[in-house]
Amino acid sequence: MAQLDTLDILVLVLLLLGTVAYFTKGTYWAVANDHNGNSLSHANGIKQSGKSRNILEKMEETGKNCVVFYGSQTGTAEDYASRLAKEGAARFGLATMVADLEDYDYDNLDQFPDDKVAFFILATYGEGEPTDNAVDFYEFIGSEDVAFSGGASADEKPLATLRYVAFGLGNNTYEHYNSMVRNVNKYLQRLGAQKIGEAGEGDDGAGTMEEDFLAWKEPMWKALSEVMNLEEREAVYEPAFDVVEKPEMDASEDEVYLGEPNRNHLKGEANGPYNANNPYIAPIAESKELFTSGGRNCLHMEINVAGSGISYTTGDHIAVWPTNAGKEVNRFLKVVGLEDKRHMVISVKGRDPTAKVPFPSPTTYDAVARYHMEICAPVSRQFVSQLAPFAPNDAIRTEMTKLGSDREYFADRVADHNLNIAQLLEIQSNNEPWTKIPSSLWIEGLHKIQPRYYSISSSAHVQKDRISVTAVVESLEKPGAPHILKGVTTNYLLALKQKQHGDPSPDPHGLNYALTGPRNKYDGVHVPVHVRHSNFKLPSDPSRPIIMIGPGTGVAPFRGFVQERAALAREGEDVGKMMLFYGCRRRAEDFLYQHEWDVSSLLSVCNLPS
Repeated sequence: MAQLDTLDILVLVLLLLGTVAYFTKGTYWAVANDHNGNSLSHANGIKQSGKSRNILEKMEETGKNCVVFYGSQTGTAEDYASRLAKEGAARFGLATMVADLEDYDYDNLDQFPDDKVAFFILATYGEGEPTDNAVDFYEFIGSEDVAFSGGASADEKPLATLRYVAFGLGNNTYEHYNSMVRNVNKYLQRLGAQKIGEAGEGDDGAGTMEEDFLAWKEPMWKALSEVMNLEEREAVYEPAFDVVEKPEMDASEDEVYLGEPNRNHLKGEANGPYNANNPYIAPIAESKELFTSGGRNCLHMEINVAGSGISYTTGDHIAVWPTNAGKEVNRFLKVVGLEDKRHMVISVKGRDPTAKVPFPSPTTYDAVARYHMEICAPVSRQFVSQLAPFAPNDAIRTEMTKLGSDREYFADRVADHNLNIAQLLEIQSNNEPWTKIPSSLWIEGLHKIQPRYYSISSSAHVQKDRISVTAVVESLEKPGAPHILKGVTTNYLLALKQKQHGDPSPDPHGLNYALTGPRNKYDGVHVPVHVRHSNFKLPSDPSRPIIMIGPGTGVAPFRGFVQERAALAREGEDVGKMMLFYGCRRRAEDFLYQHEWDVSSLLSVCNLPS
């Protein structure tokens, strides 16, 4: 046998080391997973790469027997998940935890113990798509050749020990209504999982989401109690977070977050990738009014993303990170008795190791109310019930209890008047402060403010470094209502437009937005954004004809489609016929992009009918 030389030995050693490395990866050293870089974890001092992605291991370590997974885009599903976890612990003694679907792997769900239960609270996004944080889970569980750690095939029912509860959030105006919860329910049952109770469905299109959720959860709790032998007890509020005031600290100190979303933004070192955890502070290159009438506003804005690394495809969405109006921030802090403490530095930590603080700290009460909490959202009837015990006096407590328990009474007094939580409390107490409410309850009950998504109204082929936004400024007034509902983000954009056009004190409708952002980091007319990719696309074959229907601002993505095909036609491509159906209230006032549609050259290159 030929004798091995030094090179042969070296090659064999390297092969051996490579083999060992492959089969022991993650055992003796960490395998980093970015998963879009959870900026909140970094902001709160948690090393993301060191977190276990094994949900069973996490539940065992923390003594949990119930996990509530959520797939959320706007924050509502996350809010429902938190409420269910809190209620399960308080009423039935369940040891609950809330889990973001993107934080864990699912190949070991076949080992899920039959004495535990999993909840799946799943929103459907856009045209039947999973939310950003649920994509990996959805693709895994729905795969035809899904592979679990135990090696069993789908035909062998690998999830036979998994008991689960499901609720979906959808909108019946879309074709694929609640497809996420319906499909996941189908996939889980195909794999042998045991459903507890009926899979609930909430309908945002009918405006009944909250009531659908409340109506579903009571029979669900009954079914779960029977399966797991739970006994209901009197629910007593226990805070999920410790909120500690830091009078020795000054809000101007460098380590205090004044609205910055993560540590890099705090340090002035923000960089990509930009996503739902990490916005790009983008300059607004251009803004203008599209309506000609004085009573309504519709904005066209050009967001400059040059040099950011952000790219988009025609048909994608741009997410705008809103700031709450100063008027509502002031109202909220005053009614909860924190007006004089608005710049007090606070530290917020979860009492349970699985509790997720929805914003970085140390921070201030003002920063939390202005940049992090959804204080302008419609009031939840369940949250009203939670606040009732902390009312300033017995009479108000009785009224709040009735509002929280009587659906029709709540609709007549609260929902139909478009009241946010501070407006409701002001009315109920006649402006007397609600000083007994624990700060933790606000953090638990008012979910994290979420980016608002707008269809991009430009073509990436035509202007790759500029993203167009087309948005009607929301202002809804109901007869007899004490307040006019003002869209948080669209009025924020209107204020930015006014500033860009030279108004020294932009203040649409007296809302008083902090346009310069935390520590003046948004000055110069900037707005925090990121891009969300969509499946709403032009056909890959540009010669294929298309019909587009988009009245009002529904025309936004189609403007991008027409721009794109017009450009392709000018470049010599064979472009198919395009037919656009559009409608508006009054042609002389709100015919969006009228002059663009009327350009004869555009009509000819796109084969558009005149």
